[in-house]
Amino acid sequence: MQLNVTYVKMNARPAPYAARLPGDASRDHLMVQVAKAYYDQHRTQAEIAGDLGLTRWQVGRLLTEARATGVVRIEIQPRANRATDLEVALQARFGLRAAIVVPMGGVDDPGLLNDAIAQAAAHWLAALQPRPTLMGVSWGRTMAALARALPPHWAPGLEVALVNGAAALTASDTATSAVAEAVAQAAGGFATLLPVPAILGQASTRDALNADPVIARALSRAEAAPLVAFSMGGVSEDSVLCRQGYLTPQDIADLRARGAVGDILGRFVTADGALADTALDARTLGLQLDRLRAKPHALALVAGTEKHPVARAALRAGYVTVLVTDDATAKVLLEDLHDGSRRLPAHDGNPLHP
Repeated sequence: MQLNVTYVKMNARPAPYAARLPGDASRDHLMVQVAKAYYDQHRTQAEIAGDLGLTRWQVGRLLTEARATGVVRIEIQPRANRATDLEVALQARFGLRAAIVVPMGGVDDPGLLNDAIAQAAAHWLAALQPRPTLMGVSWGRTMAALARALPPHWAPGLEVALVNGAAALTASDTATSAVAEAVAQAAGGFATLLPVPAILGQASTRDALNADPVIARALSRAEAAPLVAFSMGGVSEDSVLCRQGYLTPQDIADLRARGAVGDILGRFVTADGALADTALDARTLGLQLDRLRAKPHALALVAGTEKHPVARAALRAGYVTVLVTDDATAKVLLEDLHDGSRRLPAHDGNPLHP
């Protein structure tokens, strides 16, 4: 696998914690310095932190921000573009419409994995014929990477509808409505937003919002979308839902105790794809998981060791019709052929217009 890393000179931008970073160089220059040490010199984050007088957390944050803001642009070119043998096996095993498997050569860096599968998913979306007119999207770091990877004007006039609550509790360009807006902008279309929290404090509040005509109209677009693109999250304190302030570390511990293996559209599931906590789900606003089964194209992006359990659960439950993943994840999903995984009939046709 080959990584092409481009370092883009940008105007310096104010950042909320820039004052905590030592040195008189601009923040963008520092991001390039850190990225070059990491990608070109193959130094560890701990080594870079020691050289520059930063913490390891600051180095990791700079690398993430460099990719997210375009200071560093990474194009991943596997030795083979697709692992077709794994793709065929996944389609046959789980009754998928399509499977895209990216050979990563043992790379396990979450950021690089996300960028790789996002690029593969973007290529798949841009090649769809006929072009979609209505598309649902979730949010999170992987979906933000997808938005960055989409080519300009790939689906002019496209309506992009958020499929789960997305009111930001903390500022971020990898979560909430920013993802839907970025996908719509790349397409040359427009976004229908869902400006409400992903998880409410009380089920009665969720029910009241669902009944509101404005929210109901937004949700109806997600319901109508024949194409929904989404990622999955693990059960950890580093999850987007936890980092965004929707869940506490104690909530994460409770979910693990209930057998949760990850979240799909903000809804936590067990190993068989069932809801792990019905009370929590009653406070979660957005598209119901069983609606994914009715979508001609339920496009799931998932990669990395932490996501293996939730990816397996999603496939077992039939929430996925198109899978984009890395080769290591694909091999894990194909293991243990007698584990009782469901095999769903393959979908026919290409109905992308609601």
